[in-house]
Amino acid sequence: MKCPYCGSEGSGVVDTRPVEENNSIRRRRECFVCKKRFTTYENVETVPLIVIKKDDTREPYDRHKIEAGIVRACYKCPVSLTQINSIVDEVEAETFSTGDREVSTCRIGEIVMKKLKEVDAVAYVRFASVYREFKDVNTFMDELKKFLE
Repeated sequence: MKCPYCGSEGSGVVDTRPVEENNSIRRRRECFVCKKRFTTYENVETVPLIVIKKDDTREPYDRHKIEAGIVRACYKCPVSLTQINSIVDEVEAETFSTGDREVSTCRIGEIVMKKLKEVDAVAYVRFASVYREFKDVNTFMDELKKFLE
């Protein structure tokens, strides 16, 4: 494992523990050269998942795209990075649990909105406005009414 501080190839594991409901392993490592510590995560590699976009194009699943969308929706909201990572983990787990090799962006978007609705109302509405492509104020208000019920 390459040290992120000095670039040295040598490091040793100081501590290992399971995280995320035993779906991955967190390792604390110490560089043999600079003696600084850093954390790595080991995840199980899954069967590749293909995402079907709204225009019917297909692309490989990318966790970072979901994370980036949630981070943008949570901008200046009282949602911690830990909560965001937890949401992404939950969305990923629900998406992969179906066993399907292909999933639509619509399905992923609905899962994200369900999770954001539980965490922060403003983040939910921001995400919904982009995801549902609100064309005018009326569609935006309709979504707000649904949320308030």
